Amino acid sequence: MPIDRQAAFSGTKDVAGALQFDTARLERYLRAAVDGFCGPLTVKQFKGGQSNPTYLLGTPGRRYVLRRKPPGKLLPSAHAVDREFRVISALHPRGFPVAEPVIYCADESVAGTAFYVMGYVEGRVFWEPHMPGSAPAERRAVYDDMNAIIARLHAYDPVALGLGDFGRGENYVARQVERWSKQYRTSQTEPIAEMDRLIDWLPAHLPPPAPVRLVHGDYRLDNTIVAATEPRIIAVLDWELSTLGDPLADFTYHLMQWHMPHSEAGAGTGSLVGRDLEALGLPSMDDYVGRYVARTGLDPRPHLANYLAYNFFRMAAILQGIVGRVRDGTATNENAPAKAQMVQPLAAKAWEFALAAAA
Repeated sequence: MPIDRQAAFSGTKDVAGALQFDTARLERYLRAAVDGFCGPLTVKQFKGGQSNPTYLLGTPGRRYVLRRKPPGKLLPSAHAVDREFRVISALHPRGFPVAEPVIYCADESVAGTAFYVMGYVEGRVFWEPHMPGSAPAERRAVYDDMNAIIARLHAYDPVALGLGDFGRGENYVARQVERWSKQYRTSQTEPIAEMDRLIDWLPAHLPPPAPVRLVHGDYRLDNTIVAATEPRIIAVLDWELSTLGDPLADFTYHLMQWHMPHSEAGAGTGSLVGRDLEALGLPSMDDYVGRYVARTGLDPRPHLANYLAYNFFRMAAILQGIVGRVRDGTATNENAPAKAQMVQPLAAKAWEFALAAAA
C-alpha cells in the first residue's frame, strides 16, 4: 500500500522502547546545566528521524529538541552529534538559519549515549518535494530560498567560521566514495551488481577538484523548516554528514529529487519524476542549477552526470546502512525496513548516470 510520507513522517510519537532513556536523570542534568531550564520535562520522539534519534522536549516555559547517538553497534564515524552541534554553534551567530544551540553532553550516563540539545523551531516540514497543499507562488519562493541558502552556505570561508579543522576538504569526493564503499560492505545484506560496478567505476571517474567549503552533506527540502505563514526557510536541520568538502557534490545531492526513483513504501527521499513542474510552480533542474551558478560562480554542469552517479551511489550506501541497523536491531524508525527495497533502484540510477558520463 502506498505510504503518505507527509502523514508518516510528520509530528511525534511515544518513544520507542529501545530508544527510551531516564527522563528524570535528563531533567536533573538540564536543570543544572542550562540557564532558564525549568521542568517538569516531557519527552516525545519525532517520527521522521532515521539516523540519530530525535526527541521533542517539552517544559512549561519552552520546547527543545534533543538529538542523540542511537544505542548499540554503530558504523565507524557515523552519528557524529558532536559535529552537528559544532556546526550549528558556528552558523547560528552568523544569522544562518539553524536552530539555536543549547548544550552538548558527551556523558553517556545522562541519556545512554552522547547528545545535544537545541531550540525548537516552530514551522512546517515538507516531506514531499512537490509540497502538496501549497500554491505555485509559495513553491516557487521556497525553492528559490532553498537555492539561496545553500549558495550562502557555500560562500562562507570555513576558517572565518572557526571550522578550518572540520575536515580534510581536499579530494572530498574520492574520500566519500572510499568511505561509503566501506560502509556499504560493512552493512551489506545481499549482492547488488550495480553497487559492485560503481565501487570499481567511481574512483576512476571523479569530477575535478572544487574549492573547499563547508558542506551540509544531506541538504534537501525535508531537512529544512519552512515558516508557518510565509514561504521562507527558517532552519536547516540534520548536519550529521557535514564536513569540509566539495560544494558542487553537496549542491548536486539535492538535484537527485528530479531523478529519484519512486518508492510506494516511502523509502526514498521523495521524487519530482512525472510531476508537472510548470503547473506546480517548481523550477526545472536546469533552471535551478542556473540560479546556483549565478549566485556562487560555481558550475557543476560540465560534470553533472559524474556528480549524480556519485550521489545516487552514496545515497544507496546510506540506505544500506539503515538496512544494516535493522539487521543489527539498532534502527530508529519503523519505516527503516522499507529502505532495503530502495538500495537496488538507487544503485541502478547511479549506474545510468555513470554510463551517461562515459558516453
